[in-house]
Formats: sequence, structure tokens, C-alpha cells
Amino acid sequence: MLLELIDIQTTFNAGSPDEMRLFEGFSFGVEQGGFVSVVGSNGSGKTTMLNLVCGTAKPDAGRILFDGRDITNVSAVKRASWIGRVFQDPKAGTCAHLTILENLALADNKGNPYGLGRGVQKSRRARYRDVLAQCGMGLENRLDTLVGTLSGGQRQALALVIATMSDIRLLILDEHTAALDPKSSETIMVLTDELIAKRGITTVMVTHNLRHAVTYGDRILMMHEGRAVVDKSGAEKKALAVDDLLDVFNGISIEAGN
Repeated sequence: MLLELIDIQTTFNAGSPDEMRLFEGFSFGVEQGGFVSVVGSNGSGKTTMLNLVCGTAKPDAGRILFDGRDITNVSAVKRASWIGRVFQDPKAGTCAHLTILENLALADNKGNPYGLGRGVQKSRRARYRDVLAQCGMGLENRLDTLVGTLSGGQRQALALVIATMSDIRLLILDEHTAALDPKSSETIMVLTDELIAKRGITTVMVTHNLRHAVTYGDRILMMHEGRAVVDKSGAEKKALAVDDLLDVFNGISIEAGN
């Protein structure tokens, strides 16, 4: 097991009238090389779970293990050396006022010290062109273009490439197609699937797109109020249809009185 969340407890606004216990004894694990699609309504715990994994939030109780090592109290900065994350907002994973080349150079130097030498090694331009060519967007011919001038889809493709350039062990996709138009969303999902398959990166993808959740990955997890209400993999996951997930959603909504 590469990633394990064990008996996690998380409370928001503790001690106040708005106190809410989200996770209570929640456990979740991901096998090495697995690709898990996570769905659920707003407030179900999806993003909080990602924050716990990445270290931007800490549980009140429980443990987080990575490859058998307890990382519960390891900082987000240190975790970033083996965990890559792509956010919903294409602007979050790139620097608008730097060129594509400069953004890639920064990513290429992730985890290494910065001295007084050149930040951009021009000798690596050919490598960067090859990396970008797989996006199919012509970015390999625009290395000197400011990232802020790119479209949302192009910028998210660059963010995805940047997140997977270094030797990460786990890729976190935080609704990374939600802010894109339908065509760009499909393009990014195809690129995502290709990069994950090529690199064999263990992946956890949170999405509101049920079709993407059913189509991509080898396991699907549906969350509701801090617990898993659907967890299917292998043949069971392949046999799952979007309507099956909608039925569960509708059932949850009725139980909640909506």
C-alpha cells in the first residue's frame, strides 16, 4: 500500500456552535500504481481528504502513512518532493509572468538548491520541447511565450506536465478539469490518462464529472459526509455506469431531505 489514511478524525470549528465532525474513524488506502477517481457532493470530504494527504491540513486523530512511513506530522513542503498536485484553477500551478521555458526550468529544479547560476539551462530546450509535444497543443513551439497569455486548457496542460516532471510517487488531481470548457476538459483528461499510464504514477483524482470518474481509473470512490458509500475496483468498476452513480446520489439526497 503506497498511501494509507488510518482512523482519521477531523473536526471543523471545534468548541463553537458551528462545530462539525467530518471524519470519524475514516480509513482509506491506495495501492502502488492505482488510479482512484473520487466523487461526492459538496461537503462530502473530498477536498479535505486531499489536503490531509498533501499536508495542508492535519487530522485531529489518526495516522497518514506513505509507503509504510508515518507522515502525519511531515510538512506540506517536504511532502511536495514526492507528491504532485494539480488544482482546479489553471492559474494555481503555473507562474503567469514567466515564460513556458522558465516555468519548466523551475519545475525541473524542484527539490534542488538554487545558486547564482542560470535558472534556465538553454541546453534543455530540446527536452522541454519533447515533454510539451505530448500535449498536442503546439506548446513546444512557444517556449518563450508568457504563460499568462495561454488559454485555460493550455495552462492546465502545462500545470499537469509540471506536476509530473519530477520523480513524484503520487499525483493528486483536485477537480483539474472543472474550470475548463467541455472540449478542453476532454483534451486534458486524455492527456492525464496518457501521462499516468506512461509514468505509472499512483493517482487520486477528485472530480464532479461522473462520466470521467466512470471512464478513467481502475477504482472509484464515492464519498458522503466523511465516509465512503461506494468503493468499487476491477471488474465491478468497469461494469459501473453513470446512471448507477446517479441513483446513489439521488438516494443520498432523499435521505438528507433534499
